[in-house]
Amino acid sequence: MLIFKWFRFCFLFVIILGCGKTIPSLENFDTDQWKSDPLACLNKRSEMVSSLIEQKSKLLALDEIEIVEVLGKPDRHELYKRNQKFYYYYIEPAGSCDTSKASSQQLVIRFNAVGLAKEIGIE
Repeated sequence: MLIFKWFRFCFLFVIILGCGKTIPSLENFDTDQWKSDPLACLNKRSEMVSSLIEQKSKLLALDEIEIVEVLGKPDRHELYKRNQKFYYYYIEPAGSCDTSKASSQQLVIRFNAVGLAKEIGIE
């Protein structure tokens, strides 16, 4: 009996570890370069945003931690009603940069109450 309990425990442990999803790799997108340009002050992000938008289906349904692994820490985030969150990544230099515009474009990721990316767009 003890052997069956031990076997069942090991089997469940392996199943739980094997159920994790992998972080997608984005084609024609340099994640290190994206992460190294906070607030888009170096204007590196604007070159990569079209590739990112074309592949946004790979980012949908990822959770917050997985999005941060791919895109880095957001430049700005907002908590909305019903536990929805918004992550903002500047595409054009932000207002605090030397080369900023009056209004800068941002990549916006909306998370639902469960913490999964629901919408991705540009404002």
